[in-house]
Amino acid sequence: MLGLPDDITVALFDLDGVLTDTASVHRTAWTDAFNAFLTRRAGADISGRTDELRPFTDQDYFSFVDGRPRVDGVRSFFASRGLDVDEQTVTAVADSKNEAFLAALARDGVTAYPGSVRYLHAAREAGLRTAVVTSSRNGAQVLETAGLTEFVEHRVDGNTIVDEGLAGKPAPDSYLRGAELMGVAPAAAAVFEDAVSGVQAGHAGDFGYVVGIDRVGGGQSAAMSEAGASIVVGDLDELLAEN
Repeated sequence: MLGLPDDITVALFDLDGVLTDTASVHRTAWTDAFNAFLTRRAGADISGRTDELRPFTDQDYFSFVDGRPRVDGVRSFFASRGLDVDEQTVTAVADSKNEAFLAALARDGVTAYPGSVRYLHAAREAGLRTAVVTSSRNGAQVLETAGLTEFVEHRVDGNTIVDEGLAGKPAPDSYLRGAELMGVAPAAAAVFEDAVSGVQAGHAGDFGYVVGIDRVGGGQSAAMSEAGASIVVGDLDELLAEN
C-alpha cells in the first residue's frame, strides 16, 4: 500500500525538501551567504565580476551544496569556482549560512508537506518503521517545529556525522548508520531523497529501494534517475496513489 517492494521494512527519510518545506529556506540562506562572500572577494558589485566570482545560482545549489553537510557544501562550491580559501573562511561562510537559516526558522516556522504527512500516517498504519537521515545539524529543531518528531524512531543528522566521523552524502555512510540504528540490512530499507547527492548515497549503499522526490523540475528528475533512483515522484503521496 506504500508503493514499495514487499521486503522493505524501514523507511529512511531525508528531512529538508522531503518531509518539510525547508529546502527553499536553505537555498536562500546559502545564496545570501555565498553572494556576501563573493562580493567581498570581488571588492565590487557582483554584477560585473569575473567568471569565478559570478553570483551563486540555484543550479550551483543543486550541483554542489544540496544534501551535503554544511562545510562540505562550502568546500564543494568553492572548488567548483577554483577559489582557494582557508578553513577559517569555510567555517565563516558556513556559520553565516546557518545564522540566516535559524533566523528564518524563528521568523517563519516550518511547514511539513501535506503529502509527506499523509505518507507518514500511512506508513505508521502499515507498520513501516521510520527514521530521518539528514545532513542538517538542525534536524531535531526542524522535526519538533514541524510536529513530526512522533513519527521518527531514530535520527541521524549533521551532529551525528561530525561526532561519529561519518562521510557526508553522496557517500552512503549516514544512511548506513540509519539502517544500523534501525537494526536492518540496507536491502530491507528504502531511502527517500530530494537531492541528487542523497540519491547517489542511497544507490552507493545498495539500499533496497531509492525514492527520488523532484520538487524543482527542470532536469532534476532525469538527474535523479541517472544517479540511481528506483522511482522519482513529485510528492510522497503519489506513492499511495500507485496502489
